[in-house]
Amino acid sequence: MPELPEVETMVRGIRPHVTGRRIVSARRYPCRCKPIEITPSPSSIRRRAGGIRIAGVRRIGKRVVLDLEGGDSFVIEPRMTGLVLVSDPPDRGHLRYQWRFESTRSHRGLSDGLWFWDRRGLGTIRLLTSGELAQRLSPPHLGGDALELTAGDWRKLCGRTGRAIKVALLDQKLAAGIGNLYASEILFRAGIDPAHPADRLSSHQVARLSRAVRRVLREAIRHEGSTLADGTYRNALNQDGNYQNAHRVYDRAGLPCPRCSVPISRIVQAQRSTFYCPVCQLSQEEDP
Repeated sequence: MPELPEVETMVRGIRPHVTGRRIVSARRYPCRCKPIEITPSPSSIRRRAGGIRIAGVRRIGKRVVLDLEGGDSFVIEPRMTGLVLVSDPPDRGHLRYQWRFESTRSHRGLSDGLWFWDRRGLGTIRLLTSGELAQRLSPPHLGGDALELTAGDWRKLCGRTGRAIKVALLDQKLAAGIGNLYASEILFRAGIDPAHPADRLSSHQVARLSRAVRRVLREAIRHEGSTLADGTYRNALNQDGNYQNAHRVYDRAGLPCPRCSVPISRIVQAQRSTFYCPVCQLSQEEDP
């Protein structure tokens, strides 16, 4: 489930604990569950990362990136149920990977470790060179970051596809970071029908879409993401996010729209649930 707000919250949570820390060990944590994909081999990771400091922590799309001194980077992709933690995990049975750091007086009060926890085992951990990172996580393989795209960018991107705008928003090659939950929230905020073809949005609709993307994602980051009923997402300190309390349409089928009180509808697009208001998002306006 982690999308841009959740991953950004993880990054902000772990950054003070790991930046500048020297890696003592990086290893797969003993786990009886389905193994996650970790590359390259353990011996290669030990050789390339052992004793190296973490130069910085950042987010690329829905991925946590640990940049190492020397140019390599750990790229952690949480996917559906992965969490990057500096505190106790939800349970020990689904811990997948562990980084241990050198501890000095200057690190007093900080975590001596970083853990990747994944209940379903769909996440991945890759140690990439700078060249591999640039090749895999840049166009055409990954679109621009959704928080950084302008209205002009969205106009160009939407003009490239006739798919329903909700489906287009989920395409990480188009724009990186938006997933199913926030796509529904963004389109409600923008007042756009989720089935409307992306290349037929009017200039006014694209402008509203651009504003809604920034506002919804920034609000969600301020609230440290959304923890849904299954309790899967937790921040780096193993605490709930709060944005689920501000959801306007997601997972609210049958409940009244916060604007017009008409029941929220649910449809399926690209095998994913879409939630929307059939009145507030009915507009089919197009530029002449």
